[in-house]
Amino acid sequence: MTDDALSVTFAALADPTRRAILARLAHGEASVTELAAPFTMSLPAVSKHLKVLERAGLITRGRSAQWRPCRLDAGPLADVADWVGRYQQFWDGSFDRLDDHLRQIQEGRTDDRPT
Repeated sequence: MTDDALSVTFAALADPTRRAILARLAHGEASVTELAAPFTMSLPAVSKHLKVLERAGLITRGRSAQWRPCRLDAGPLADVADWVGRYQQFWDGSFDRLDDHLRQIQEGRTDDRPT
């Protein structure tokens, strides 16, 4: 995934309504009306959120007679997870240093000098 595609995905995920829609779609496909039910907004407003999610590649819309089901497409989420995962080594090292520091405090040492 390019940085631009990643930016589009992060922008889509930045809105709590869109994250809630994705969470709902993780349980299975749904219509716009079904997706709008828990929100106090109009169907056109929900449709705008869906267009953002669709442009980011996070959902697809099918067509079955009059019903246009929305489905989650988790591919871009995997790309986000991969990007975030690159920082795992940083966080692991930070937590290891914090563990060492807390251990020193518990042992009565507050700096790195030998006792």
